[in-house]
Amino acid sequence: MSSSTGPASGLPVRMPRPRQPGRHRRPEPLAAPEGAPALVLAVPGTPGAATRSLAEEVVSIARSELPGLDALIGYVDGDDEEFPTLRSVLAHAADQRTARYEQALAAGVEVKEPDGPVGVVVPLLAGPDSALLRQIRQAVMDSRVAAELTDVLGPHPLLAEALHVRLSEAGLARADRARLFTVATAADGIILASVGGEEAVQAAGITGMLLAARLAVPVMAAALDQEGSISAVADQLRSSGSQQLALAPYLIGPEIDAELVEAAAKEADCPAAEALGAYPAIGKLALAKYTTALGIAPPQSQGAPVR
Repeated sequence: MSSSTGPASGLPVRMPRPRQPGRHRRPEPLAAPEGAPALVLAVPGTPGAATRSLAEEVVSIARSELPGLDALIGYVDGDDEEFPTLRSVLAHAADQRTARYEQALAAGVEVKEPDGPVGVVVPLLAGPDSALLRQIRQAVMDSRVAAELTDVLGPHPLLAEALHVRLSEAGLARADRARLFTVATAADGIILASVGGEEAVQAAGITGMLLAARLAVPVMAAALDQEGSISAVADQLRSSGSQQLALAPYLIGPEIDAELVEAAAKEADCPAAEALGAYPAIGKLALAKYTTALGIAPPQSQGAPVR
């Protein structure tokens, strides 16, 4: 039985752990600022059950990294029934923010009138695609809502890590070069397949250099949406000595028909890894775009070596 002065004699007293001094102390956990705009994930491509599952996993990862985050999903080609469009999601977020403010005033709570962007729109794209980005930008403008549009997710070392993992899952790359084992089907040349034309190829090439450093094999970027690009890069790799090629889609997934990846693999006469999908790095990078746009410290999300 406890008394006014503390627990009864003999019971352990739980004291708060003192904060560790110095530069090695653990950082305070980051949380979304009160009243912060929503993270609105702009999902390209034809929506469907698989796309929704992927998008929900991405925002779930972002929420787990930043407690209190308001994360929403808007589909570039949505129907406003089962799959809400980016335009309607932004408009709804604006209405909700106004409603919360008015409810607080009605309850006699002193609150600051909301200002600044209603949402930060993050395109679910690994690399630049001018056509898709125009659609996203137009949807933001059509919503007539104050919103900020970020850049795409790549290039970034975490995407090179994700590509490495997808290749290793398909048996096309060693999971860890430091370990003394081999993969019989490991590729000695990688075609990094992007969409978005020449600009996308150049951006993918930056991540490709990081992937080449991880795998110690040549990596060259090619465009899925440019006729002959995949076969030309495959010929170039083979002429430089690579005999066992693999195709690595530099794609999240929804932005292109999966059949185009299959056709590209046949064109290059090589196996292909899966698209990046909801690899944890995708959610972390989407959140990093959001926190950078707001000028708040992002969570620590450095890429770790693949084991």
